[in-house]
Amino acid sequence: MPSRPGDLFTSEAAKTPDQYLIAHIDGGARGNPGPAGYGVVIQDESGKKVAMLSEYLGHQTNNFAEYQGLIAALEYAIQHGSRALKVISDSELMVRQIKGIYKVKNPTLQDLHARAKQVIRQLEWFSIGHVLRGKNQEADRLANEAMDKGTGRARVPSPPTISFSQTEFEGIVRDGKIELIDGNLPDNIRVQVRVKR
Repeated sequence: MPSRPGDLFTSEAAKTPDQYLIAHIDGGARGNPGPAGYGVVIQDESGKKVAMLSEYLGHQTNNFAEYQGLIAALEYAIQHGSRALKVISDSELMVRQIKGIYKVKNPTLQDLHARAKQVIRQLEWFSIGHVLRGKNQEADRLANEAMDKGTGRARVPSPPTISFSQTEFEGIVRDGKIELIDGNLPDNIRVQVRVKR
């Protein structure tokens, strides 16, 4: 049972409430420091998506962007009447700083850390956890889109993921290009080529 609202970022022992928001957050900077942005995907406790947030932050560090994503998620929860929030981030540093495992030494991050803790204290239940980047892809995509938009870059879409019943094809090289002998593949699909001897 929680002793005070906002204390749960140091303990996962308290029972998860029936209603809460889940925020997948990510922040990044190209160059670190460089053009920076964050992305946040908000879901309800059943996993239904309720909001997507992103913002270009100008010339900042990666850690600055991670904290801005956290603060955006926290403020969204408060502004929309939720008193329970589960945050999922691929920034192990930020997660450990919020949990009190690591100290925050950078003065700019100290201010952001203090702001995040201030909002956390307004919640009745809070949880934060670390995942690998591969499990945080949508938030990462939003952060990258924010950086692209802020810098005027058009993002080239990734090739579509397609499953095939046939995974090996025969082909020959003519004029530096591979021509398939026994099948067809759609344009822009990534392939790996092995040369048979």
